[in-house]
Amino acid sequence: MRRKNEKHRSTVMIRYDRFIKDVIDKAGITINGDQPHDIQLHNEDLFKRVFYQGTLGLGESYMEKEWDCDRLDILFEKILRARTEKRVHFNFSVAMLAVGHIFTNMQSMARASQVAEVHYDLSNDFYKSMLDQRMIYSCGYWKTATNLDQAQEDKLDLICRKLELSEGQTLLDIGCGWGGLARFAAEKYGVRVTGVTISKEQAALAKEYCKDYDVEIRLQDYRDVTERFDKVVSVGMFEHVGVRNYRTYIRKVAELLEDDGLFLLHTIGHRYRTWSADPWVNKYIFPNGKIPYIGHVGKAINGIMIMDDWHNFGPYYADTLVAWHENFAANWSKFSDQYDENFYRMWEYYLLCFAGAFRARHMQLWQIVLSRPSRKSIYHSIR
Repeated sequence: MRRKNEKHRSTVMIRYDRFIKDVIDKAGITINGDQPHDIQLHNEDLFKRVFYQGTLGLGESYMEKEWDCDRLDILFEKILRARTEKRVHFNFSVAMLAVGHIFTNMQSMARASQVAEVHYDLSNDFYKSMLDQRMIYSCGYWKTATNLDQAQEDKLDLICRKLELSEGQTLLDIGCGWGGLARFAAEKYGVRVTGVTISKEQAALAKEYCKDYDVEIRLQDYRDVTERFDKVVSVGMFEHVGVRNYRTYIRKVAELLEDDGLFLLHTIGHRYRTWSADPWVNKYIFPNGKIPYIGHVGKAINGIMIMDDWHNFGPYYADTLVAWHENFAANWSKFSDQYDENFYRMWEYYLLCFAGAFRARHMQLWQIVLSRPSRKSIYHSIR
């Protein structure tokens, strides 16, 4: 029995060594090396944990200080460019999430508020300290911008021009956040805006932020909206809709849109089809979230709406996330009494691993302009 156990341990160690060789070495990462992207190991059981738990174990072990890295964004860019995610052990957490997304409506109306309670209903002051002056929590447009405020304002103006907004039109903002886009569109383009969100904290701040403009903010699920609008926009919300609801979502937007109107969908996208959300992200950051891939969008709009424009500027999200992290780290002292170090490391890991993923083009950022088949006007793409 003793000899059998020793043989088993030896086999397991070989498997760990192979895992390290395939995943770590292939990505050009050195354990306890001197490059900023190298992993500084504090617990020898790290690789065993990652081998069995995958990305959930990797993220939790960072939160628990089992390892460090000076540049998490570069680390994850290297890992994803080497496509090492294909070699990570397919664990039970991933399997259960996949089953959930396939057979369960993870984003039903009953579940929809979970992500708001976990993520978006954190202190508004916390988000003010991290985001730009308009509190835009989505990818900035850095084509000519040199700072976060300008990148976000340029993105808002790009959206308004793509929607062909003009004075007196009505605009529905699905998932309006803290009201940054709603106020910008009303102030700069003279439109009447209705913004809906399921986050109580966001709704309260958005109402105050937009009170002097032609903006109505509602604490309401998009599925309960009944009016029709000249234009509809959704920025950073489609990631919470869910595969089983994509077609319902598009059908609802088409129902709310005037015949000659336009809909702009701003969403993160995957470069290939996935069956589940990342287990760590699902547990700690965006419960029940699911990033679409190009086929999901195509299938959802088929026969309902027409795609007039598709713009990808995913690499700009890395710049946005790094800027958010810089603000988060610089202002941490304001919140260290409210949140513990585990929370700090969780947010640092979230922001920088996402930055690496966008820089590696593992994830994309899409702005898609859609219209109903009844539209008569010719659409001219804006960049």
